[in-house]
Amino acid sequence: MKISTKGRYGLRIMTDLAVYGCDGCVSLKDIAEREHLSEKYLEQIINLLSKEGLVKSVRGAKGGYHLTRKPEEISVEDILKATEGSLAPVACAEDNGKCENYCDCVTSFIWTRIYEATIEVVSKITLKDLAERSLTIEKTELECLK
Repeated sequence: MKISTKGRYGLRIMTDLAVYGCDGCVSLKDIAEREHLSEKYLEQIINLLSKEGLVKSVRGAKGGYHLTRKPEEISVEDILKATEGSLAPVACAEDNGKCENYCDCVTSFIWTRIYEATIEVVSKITLKDLAERSLTIEKTELECLK
């Protein structure tokens, strides 16, 4: 399984919102500048996150985007599923053996185990964890510049 730029950038958008959106909304322009990403591409990704109810947009002069839940209530799994869809390496891994060849397939257990291991990891890491890591990395970078 390979996570696309939508998934990776989705994590970056959400982390930025968790770090900088504490007092209100964050504009997509500001996120794009901080993350060095295309604002146009981020619009596509933020729409996916919005459709899944992870972010909400607010119009107006102080508008932008904000999280719909606390960072500790949003997992990496939530974000990746919103941006990537299924996290299964193959379709039969998440359909619980509904594939017609599942019982005869010598490799089905591999795909299922990879999928289960992936979910095990991404379901336990929260947006709060990413935000804290982001702040730690930012602090380290500043210290390196001294």
